[in-house]
Amino acid sequence: MAVLEGLHPVKHALRFGAELEVLVTRDPVALGRLAERLAPDLAEQLRQAHEVDPELFDQLAPLPPATGVIALARRPRLNAAEVIASAVPAPLVLLENPRDLGNVGACVRVAAGADAAGVLSTGSHDPWHPDALRGAAGLHFALPVVGLESLAPLDGAARPLLALDPDGEELDPGRLPRQAILAFGTERDGLSEELLARADGRLRIPMRDGVSSLNLATSVAAVLFAWRLSGGPATRR
Repeated sequence: MAVLEGLHPVKHALRFGAELEVLVTRDPVALGRLAERLAPDLAEQLRQAHEVDPELFDQLAPLPPATGVIALARRPRLNAAEVIASAVPAPLVLLENPRDLGNVGACVRVAAGADAAGVLSTGSHDPWHPDALRGAAGLHFALPVVGLESLAPLDGAARPLLALDPDGEELDPGRLPRQAILAFGTERDGLSEELLARADGRLRIPMRDGVSSLNLATSVAAVLFAWRLSGGPATRR
């Protein structure tokens, strides 16, 4: 299940086809007004929320959302190999061992906004953790988001694997393959030697001298929107 805390995550999840199992609010009238203002296309669905006692509502999340709505949605069944083999003409984002779940969510949000083909994530953190869903504003339902236990699913992939690395060639968004897998490492350590050895190429984001790195989500945004603005999504779906 996916925990959706607040109006924006619930709104985005519904817009992209999420199946809600439970939808609750502490104030149906206030939620109705908010829906009419921020999500009129979903106002009727949001009116179906069950009212719960405010004291109970405040126990449903570590930080109860100010918009007064929480939902549980069924997570889509996704297969990493199928996502990687997808013919969608847009890049896949690969996050190697990200440490901050809010940042993972921000990467998903950026990828959804840029119309990327999906987000893959390695390491111990579940990319569908409530903190990541909060950071993504529920946009996990807008594109495939899959956790990988290892890099093995990349073996034999038709998509070229491009590593974002300070020692790579300067990024030229117009030359990015439409179906690239764009790999991003942590801000402190970058990408692992294992992943760099697998890469078909290395790219760097041009930056001012003396600036050592960018925030993970900022790096993902810079590359994806450079691709998008270069005409990348012209033949997308």
